[in-house]
Amino acid sequence: MRHAATSEKPSISTSAQRARRYSSGDVAEAPSPDVHTRCEIISVGKRRNGSPRFWCVRHRADATEKYGRPAKACRNAGQRPIDPKDILTLDLDEYAGGIALWGASPPIYDTTVLPLERGIHVHARSRADAAKEIDYSFAAVRIVGSNVPKGGILISEADAVHFMTSSVFGVKMSHIACAHCGHPHLDADWFSTHAHSRHLCGACGRYFKDLRASVGNPICGVRKACGVKAPRLKNAPEKLAIKQSDYPGGIQIWGSSPALLWTSPTAESKGIHVHAFKTKKGPPAIDETYSAAVIDGVKLDSQQVRVLMAQRTLLSLRNRVAAIDCPECAAPVFENGLLAFTPQMNHMCAKCGARFSAKGRYRKTIGNPLPGILPLLAKTAPRAPQHHELML
Repeated sequence: MRHAATSEKPSISTSAQRARRYSSGDVAEAPSPDVHTRCEIISVGKRRNGSPRFWCVRHRADATEKYGRPAKACRNAGQRPIDPKDILTLDLDEYAGGIALWGASPPIYDTTVLPLERGIHVHARSRADAAKEIDYSFAAVRIVGSNVPKGGILISEADAVHFMTSSVFGVKMSHIACAHCGHPHLDADWFSTHAHSRHLCGACGRYFKDLRASVGNPICGVRKACGVKAPRLKNAPEKLAIKQSDYPGGIQIWGSSPALLWTSPTAESKGIHVHAFKTKKGPPAIDETYSAAVIDGVKLDSQQVRVLMAQRTLLSLRNRVAAIDCPECAAPVFENGLLAFTPQMNHMCAKCGARFSAKGRYRKTIGNPLPGILPLLAKTAPRAPQHHELML
């Protein structure tokens, strides 16, 4: 595997600072082990009720206590900065065969014993017909190259994962800069799926207004700076039919999503991505994207898999996605498009047209058949599935 994970401190030249502003998540490089405990708290105006509001510009988090007093530490004070060794420096000029970057989201189904891969998943080839020289996930990626601004462009996990979520839901994104500090803005969680004009800057903690309602993601600026367009998509040509008993090491299932950076001349495959392992620790015997998958006789729909993967990255949708059947015709309800990220009290059956409210603990929910289908797969699994959460 050919890659360089640098531990050198980035230059603080004007050009480097400008290049880093394509990313919302600059990496804090710690001069001492306890640097993550030291906050830099400033006053950033007032709340709507008139009480003062405070923000930590080091950890980019709210630092306001009750009654509008500055906190001793912000909400993110306990988070350690990313180790520079976990940052991949990726030179676009070295991989003429193409590179591809995705936000590493958890699999919707995982019966392996492997730890969750977080960060940004990277593929890189020196030639289009060559094997992948990089196939791994990194905490952050710094893009460099002859056509990239001097100093490189840093891409964070939050930028990448929320780009995936917005892309799967078909939400249009744009590059938005804070009107106060000029930092690129990332809309996360609920805000990554709903266009709005008033934004809270994660860098300086101040509110600002954009000219139009939109969803901000720095990846839009990264693509423009690198001269890369959105990838062409094609349906995966093959279908998969397997038994879990043939893969005692477990299987992992994801829905495909458009790469945030794709420099290959070929189109990106769209479908269900599957890893299947013969052993617990060896490489996967299957590592491919399929247009459809049947596992132990259970058929998986690629769009349902893709949507569930995106739904599980949003904390605002926790416990809101459920398997809902029409009370009139018993058909499963799959709510796509705008309804895929908007919990509703009333649902409509696409088969018979009946309108009804779903029973359960939560009044407002979203229908996706997979939460009812995946437990059927678990019955024939070699071990109980793992359950992962990103908590971004």
